[in-house]
Amino acid sequence: MDWDKLRVFHTVAEAGSFTHAGDSLHLSQSAVSRQVSTLEDSLNCRLFHRHARGLLLTEQGEVLYRTVHEVFAKLTMTEAQINEAKDRPQGPLKITTTVGLGSIWLTPRIREFIDLYPDIEVTLITSDEELNISMREADCAIRLTTPKQLDLIQRRLTRVNTHVYASTEYIQHNGMPDRVADLSNHKLIVFSDEGTQPVPNLNWLLNAAKQTIGFEPKKLLTLNNLYGMLRSVEAGIGIAGLPDFYARESRSLVRVLPELEGPGYDAYFVYPEELKGSTRIRVFSDFIVRKVAETRF
Repeated sequence: MDWDKLRVFHTVAEAGSFTHAGDSLHLSQSAVSRQVSTLEDSLNCRLFHRHARGLLLTEQGEVLYRTVHEVFAKLTMTEAQINEAKDRPQGPLKITTTVGLGSIWLTPRIREFIDLYPDIEVTLITSDEELNISMREADCAIRLTTPKQLDLIQRRLTRVNTHVYASTEYIQHNGMPDRVADLSNHKLIVFSDEGTQPVPNLNWLLNAAKQTIGFEPKKLLTLNNLYGMLRSVEAGIGIAGLPDFYARESRSLVRVLPELEGPGYDAYFVYPEELKGSTRIRVFSDFIVRKVAETRF
């Protein structure tokens, strides 16, 4: 049975006349009558008694009307559920960002997002290697470098600044360096040259000290991620160049050598073109923008 003809039949049964049904369907009375007649011919039975006062369903028409009415009621309910789902974000959302940004900044804030959108199933992948968003290794990413993949939609979030930090415990035991040259007598924590770096020039502090004093100061500890560097500085092991917001997430760090400033990085929120209309992406993007605005980077 043709759905369009069933829709016309249902409207006629509800309206009680071809004319009123035509008004509802924006069709002529003759077009409505032809649709019903064609349906009757296909079923080889009469669906309406036609008389001067209008239309009455036959016994076969009553059977068909009850079934069609139930189907259309379910379709209406399903449509409402689909529209409601559009307004209530749900489903999987795979997010990727660097080890440091994910561990230090995003993880403590992600609970609020989960509380706001409990129907979104969040997966957070922290990696200093760039996952291929276009190949859907993740749905979206927060990155501290300009995206290399040109087919991604990108939204600049903020500027990330870097300075020199040590713990209060370290300063108490080793003193506060007053000049860059004083770093020759201090313990430096540096980033490993091997493997992937989340941003370029992570050893800017070591390079600045070498340029000032003429030789490379002793590297007490080398690590391969910024989160490990932060934890090492917190533990009082030594001094390191860190993003400012890393230090603000810690209660034990103090800024040293305030005149020495490291490189800055632009942070981006990126996602593939095909997810442009995704409600999950939209609400997470809005959430991240709001959280970035609340943070002093």
